[in-house]
Amino acid sequence: MPSPTINGLGLAGILIAANAHAGEADRWTIPIAVKTLDNGLMVVVSEDHSSPTVGISVVYRVGFRREPRNRSGFAHLFEHLMFEGTPNAPVGVFDRVITSGGGDNNGSTHPDFTNYVEQAPVSALEPILWLEADRMKTLDFNPKTLRNQQDVVKEEIRVNVKNQPYGGFAWTDLPMLAFAKWENSHDGYGSFEDLEHAKLDDVRAFHRDFYGPNNAVLGIAGDVTAAQAFALAEKYFGAISRRETPPRPDVSEPLNIAEKRKTQGDALAKLPALAVGWKMPTRGTPDHAPMVVLGELLAGGDASRLYQSLVKGSQQALQLESFTGAGSPWEFDGPALFTVLAIYKRTATADQLLASIDVEIAKIARDGVDDATLQSVKTRMLAHWYDGLEGFLDRADTLANLQALWGDAKIANQVPSWIAAVNSADLQRVARTYLTKPNRTVIDRRPDVPVEPEPKEKSVKTVTAKPRVAKPAADKPQVNKPTIETAPAKPELKKPVIAPAPAKPEAKKPVIESPPAKPEAQKSATTESVPTTAVPTVPAAKKPATSEPASAKPDAKKPAKTEPVPAKPAMKKPVTTEPAADKSNATKPVPAESPATSEDKTNKGGP
Repeated sequence: MPSPTINGLGLAGILIAANAHAGEADRWTIPIAVKTLDNGLMVVVSEDHSSPTVGISVVYRVGFRREPRNRSGFAHLFEHLMFEGTPNAPVGVFDRVITSGGGDNNGSTHPDFTNYVEQAPVSALEPILWLEADRMKTLDFNPKTLRNQQDVVKEEIRVNVKNQPYGGFAWTDLPMLAFAKWENSHDGYGSFEDLEHAKLDDVRAFHRDFYGPNNAVLGIAGDVTAAQAFALAEKYFGAISRRETPPRPDVSEPLNIAEKRKTQGDALAKLPALAVGWKMPTRGTPDHAPMVVLGELLAGGDASRLYQSLVKGSQQALQLESFTGAGSPWEFDGPALFTVLAIYKRTATADQLLASIDVEIAKIARDGVDDATLQSVKTRMLAHWYDGLEGFLDRADTLANLQALWGDAKIANQVPSWIAAVNSADLQRVARTYLTKPNRTVIDRRPDVPVEPEPKEKSVKTVTAKPRVAKPAADKPQVNKPTIETAPAKPELKKPVIAPAPAKPEAKKPVIESPPAKPEAQKSATTESVPTTAVPTVPAAKKPATSEPASAKPDAKKPAKTEPVPAKPAMKKPVTTEPAADKSNATKPVPAESPATSEDKTNKGGP
């Protein structure tokens, strides 16, 4: 039967024409202004008066890759300590001031950055900037707080990794197998032994070396002009002295030349899972955007090639998703993996799934992709990109991350053009170059394989950790981002932040939740006063807050299947109570969470 036509155009032609028109007409240029203060702090502002609110992000250029050797997990531990007070604003003040002004806050740790985010009425902007500048100057360094947060982080690892089916192995274990250099391959959550060895001198040195204004970016988006934001940044941050930052190590790695494979046991999983990762092109190279588009074509949602082949076609797999790096595919600054994660049936084998994946990759490498399919993929990616920038919190965080990693926040307006420019020949080239067997790393996680015994945990005196209350967030896909970046309902495979992601409070990056704030300590008579906030009355003429920050980046939503996808380690500050012993014998799987990364955009974040 011939294809239906309208005015002589076939259905495929109509789709191509419609998508092409959308690609040209539906462009959104985000207002971006950037200024660098004399002390090196970069300030990025996106003015938008559609809602009387603001999103704020302070991004420091330090993450898992730059934490000290023999101190794995230290960047994430330090993120928690940033919420434990300063001499001027004791523990509890930070949360109380922001929430009493109608706002929320969070933080997430990623491989290449750590972000601290807030969303609030515009009337709370000055108090928030005062609080952020105050903890950039110094923290309340004391042994009780350090002990408390070491226990909180360890409990987070127990809850999100050790006592979860699959334990976030695609975010934590796969990079450890794929990469050669310690900076890229160690677990961002950290070992219990390394966490125990952290000392107050380590905390002071980390803050001194990496938390100065010249190693940070301040992002502000919302109901404020660029001139106003720059003046406020100068007022609150301008007097902070720049500090010398250690040189960044060389973390570059070539593509792998031989496949790496490993089989793991999992006593908590009901079904086997397969994680397959390929080393990505270097960020910003000509192959970067084509690889991101190819990843979306292969495993970005129910219409993707691998989902249709493995889940709908052969029915070897029950669920299948993918993610790039530890959060957003545009927010990394070192070696990263494109990862496909599948929960598969006991009747199938890892070799069968890998063979089916290779078939789909070979088709693209040999035949390319037709125009209608490619345009559909790019249109979906552009929609997700713009959706992730609509909320003020997500926008402030994305712009700050891009400024920190690329040195140019205006990359946000270039990404759509990079996506639109990708053609079939580009996809063939990157498929042949990167998605090869020698460049592939595979972990097969099976319930029928004995679990390797873990090192015995040292017995230490613990201090009850009062968990930090997780902040409510809107909806976002992914990224978690990454990044120990943070996790919601279904593992967002685009945003692993160990947060391992973030996710960030908004859905960008997976994010590690930190423990709830302790009761505020009584301030002395000499303590510096904190600006107060008042919840503003929204003028009737203002538009409804359509730009309110969303918690997660746009991600393909899939209906729940038979078995939950492995939960990505949440990098947001989780609601934990007292450290609990590992429940290694538990067999009932917990509902999988969506990553940020963060990461994060998180989280942002990313663990």
